[in-house]
Order: sequence, then structure tokens, then C-alpha cells
Amino acid sequence: MPMKVAVFSTKPYDQQFLELANREAHGHDLVFLETRLNGTTVSLAKGFEAVCVFVNDQVDATVLKALAEGGTRVVALRCAGFNNVDLKAAKANNIKVVRVPAYSPHAVAEHSVALMLSLNRQIHRAHNRIREGNFALEGLLGFDLHGRTVGIIGTGQIGFEVARIMLGFGCQVLGYDPHPSSACEQLGVRNVGLDELLAQADIITLHCPLTPDTHHLINAQAIRQTKPGVMLINTSRGAIIDTSAVIEGLKSGHIGYLGLDVYEEEGDLFFEDLSNLVLQDDVFARLLTFPNVLITGHQAFFTRNALQSIAQITLGNLTELEQKGQCGNQLTA
Repeated sequence: MPMKVAVFSTKPYDQQFLELANREAHGHDLVFLETRLNGTTVSLAKGFEAVCVFVNDQVDATVLKALAEGGTRVVALRCAGFNNVDLKAAKANNIKVVRVPAYSPHAVAEHSVALMLSLNRQIHRAHNRIREGNFALEGLLGFDLHGRTVGIIGTGQIGFEVARIMLGFGCQVLGYDPHPSSACEQLGVRNVGLDELLAQADIITLHCPLTPDTHHLINAQAIRQTKPGVMLINTSRGAIIDTSAVIEGLKSGHIGYLGLDVYEEEGDLFFEDLSNLVLQDDVFARLLTFPNVLITGHQAFFTRNALQSIAQITLGNLTELEQKGQCGNQLTA
């Protein structure tokens, strides 16, 4: 039988692509909720066999216990990262957790490169100048990517695609991953240790999951190891970067460029229209004061191709669980 699914953190585009994929192949009973899942809203999931959640939904031990008591047996993540889910608590409450391990590595990789290009050639600043009738070039000087060294931290599917693109620009590409990628090596990437990557890269781009080992991987000590004027790009998870340390690096000039699509405390900011409100996050507000910082609101994944894939895989996970009792994309503690 089809599953009854409460879909939390729903935006119009989520509903559009999930409904289309559901009509085409699955037939689950989807109920869309705009609110995020947390300890206050978990009661809305009572009676639903499954909940479908996104990156800023809170799926901790308290929420999982309440879900189990309400009859929920499946948490379906419509994303790759699962740092917001307590997998041990899920197991203890007999709740299965499934995710979308890869939806479009091209989408995130291409957005990462777009941040690099925009920061380097000051495209965001030039756009604003032109709109104000200012055609001066002072302050917009960039550099050739050709011949520069790019360091990729995390050489999975997204890291692989970034490497392929940057090699096409004529860059030297270094990769760091606890599990070195033979596919990247075959492309021409040189797998090195983290210290060597930090010391040699002109551009460092992050494509690793958020785990206890990667939390604040880019901290004050790591920044001191980098080249003066380094470009830092993060489209993975916000807490991989120690934001306070990065701000100090920007103030000193050691970090020359910063491109972010994620932020440590983004849960209170991203995916919402706050344009009529006073920004309460002083750290984020400080980031916005730097002319060499470019921030997007967790949109690296946001392509038609990726949303179609996310919807299809998410619902496919539920169908597989329904039919087989297990799923190839299931997470274990």
C-alpha cells in the first residue's frame, strides 16, 4: 500500500516536483507542510507512516522518540547530508532513515565554479556599478585561472566534477580525502595531504560531509597554513568553516576571497524572505560588510535537473521500503 507521508519544509518548487514524480510512478499520499520539523511541530506528523525532511529540519533524539510514538517508521531525507539526524536514536526507535546520496553533482560543482568566477572577476560588484552608471574598472582587477592551483577537499562525486571543470580551465588540481579518489587521479588530480593542499592552493573549495572530524576543519590554524590572498569556497555544510576565524582572516587580508552557499547558523536565515526584517545575526551581518565576500542562500543544488532527481529518488526510496522492507539508500548508525 502507498505510504502516508508528511513533507516538512515545503516550498512551492518542492511540491511541484514531488507531485509530478509521485503521479508518474509512485502514488504515495503526500501531505505538504510549510513548517520545519522540530520539537514544537513534531505533533503534526502523528499518524503518518513517513516524514520527508530537508537540511534544516531537526531530527534529534527527542523528535525521533515523538515520531515513533506517533506511528512514524521512516524518515526520508530529500538531500545528501544527514548531520541533522541522530542515527543512533533512529535505530533505537526502530525508524529507518533514507537519503538522496547523489542528485546532481553537476549542479553543486557548477555553482561552486560560478562563485569562483564571480569573485575573481568581481562580476557581482560590476553588475551593481553598471546599474548605477559607474563604468570605472578600478577595484575589479582579477587574475587568470589558467595555471593556478585549486585544492579540492572532498573528492567524491561533486569534487570529481569540480576537478574536471577546473582542469578544463588549465588549473593544477590537488585533492584531499581520507579515501583518495582513483577516478580523480585518472583525471590528473594529485591526491595530497591536507597540510600540503592548504599550503599550495590558490583556491580551496570544500565538498566534504559535515562529521565530527570535519567540523571547523577550516579554523584559525588551517587558515594560517594557506597562501596569503587565498580564495575559499564552501558549498558543502556551513559548520565545516569556523566563521569567526574566517572573519579574522578577511580582516587581516590573509583570505582574499570568500564564496559561501552555506552558513553555520543558516537555519534561521536561508530559504526565507527576510527582506522586511532587521537581520538579527551579527556574525552574518559582519560577513556582508566585506567587498570580497559573495554569499548565496543554499542554492547550489537548485536546478531543474537536481529537483527532478531529488523527487524521483526520495519517492523511490519510500516505494522500495514499502515493497522490500529495505532500501539501498538507507543509513545506519
